[in-house]
Amino acid sequence: MPSHEIVVVGGGTAGAFAAATAAREGVSVAVLERKPAEEAGRIACGDAIKGATAFPDVIDLSYLERESFTNQGIRRGIFRNPKTGEDVEIEFDESGVVLDRKRYGEVILEEAERLGAEIRYGTVVKGVRQDDHGRVTGVRAVRDGDVETYEADVVIDAAGALSILQDAADLSGATFDTNVSYTQFCSAYREILDLPEPVEWDDAIVFAPTDQLGYLWYFPRSDTRINAGVGFQMSEEPMKLADALARHVGSDPELRNATVVDKLGAALPTRRPYDSAVAPGFMAAGDAAGHVNPTTGGGIPGAARAGHWAAREAVRAISAGDVSEASLWGYNREVMTGFGKRFAAADLYNIWGTSHDVGELTDIVSSVPGQQLVDALSGGTLSLGPATAVRTLLDTVGHWSTLLELYRIRNRADALVEQYEVYPSDPANFPAWQRRRDEILQDVYEICGAEPKY
Repeated sequence: MPSHEIVVVGGGTAGAFAAATAAREGVSVAVLERKPAEEAGRIACGDAIKGATAFPDVIDLSYLERESFTNQGIRRGIFRNPKTGEDVEIEFDESGVVLDRKRYGEVILEEAERLGAEIRYGTVVKGVRQDDHGRVTGVRAVRDGDVETYEADVVIDAAGALSILQDAADLSGATFDTNVSYTQFCSAYREILDLPEPVEWDDAIVFAPTDQLGYLWYFPRSDTRINAGVGFQMSEEPMKLADALARHVGSDPELRNATVVDKLGAALPTRRPYDSAVAPGFMAAGDAAGHVNPTTGGGIPGAARAGHWAAREAVRAISAGDVSEASLWGYNREVMTGFGKRFAAADLYNIWGTSHDVGELTDIVSSVPGQQLVDALSGGTLSLGPATAVRTLLDTVGHWSTLLELYRIRNRADALVEQYEVYPSDPANFPAWQRRRDEILQDVYEICGAEPKY
């Protein structure tokens, strides 16, 4: 029975950064990755990030950038209005990157292994081991047809959205968030397209709304290779994703002659981060803990930080000889006061969106100047010059009540950020924190009339 101080389930971003961090700290760590080695890193993903600064400095980031960053010149976003055919362009204040997701995944696992982690490819985790007090003590897995059991002081669940580990474990005696439903997730499908001619927008990431609160994206890895995908919220009527993407690509003159070189689907969370992602001997990071921006689907930077923070806290707890929930709690606070507060606030706009027709939301986005709208939703204020303000008011006639709702939602988002900034430093004050957070959420439901999400 293999025994390690830390066992990480899943070799994606969160898992690889957790393993690299733990190995660098000198503890024994194994990564159990269900894919064979040749498939490692092949994940359905939008592939767009801000840059190397998005990652913890625990691996060779120069090597990662050199090997996997295929387009480092993303300077704008393009919102395509399906009703008018017109584009809304948004200039970025910081250049973004589109990467080769498979090569990226290979590199982060190479780096984890170089630092001392053991990578067990082709290992499918089937269950969780717990002692009589509910502490997670390891996992059961199948590899090459053989049943294997792994013991660990701490198990880090980095197995992705709707992880089976959380279904297999009895977490009823812990604070670990079990208020999780498939309706809080998005189903997505992407293809990698090779084009005979270069596109003119290789410096941009392109978005467009679709039915079922869905979205379409085109992310250029280069001017002739595009990551094209579509997704929909699982709370809505199902969408045939491959057919929907084929229709969009086929109707675009620049893409209709493309050759598909890879295709893949996945689920991802479009919800707030888990209220608590720790239990005795157990932690979750990345998609397995809702560490994804629920409005953009961006999950790579959050997963990298969460994996790093989880491993760092696990190492500290193991060194202290105490892997209780309270001992691991600092990880929760680091996530919530870090990116967690922004992701939770962004989730309010998702909730608001469910109470409105896609066409109305498209009209509003098309009428409000792009950069001002982004500023308003990301923490600034909706500041318009006199002439722009008048034009915007005229363009949004018929939607003023919705814009007022949006203003009120923004106010509640500010209050939510403040609440996450005072996330408790120990589990004893956790219920009181949740009650106040839920009061803010109830305000949101009353403002827009949306059905409760949680």
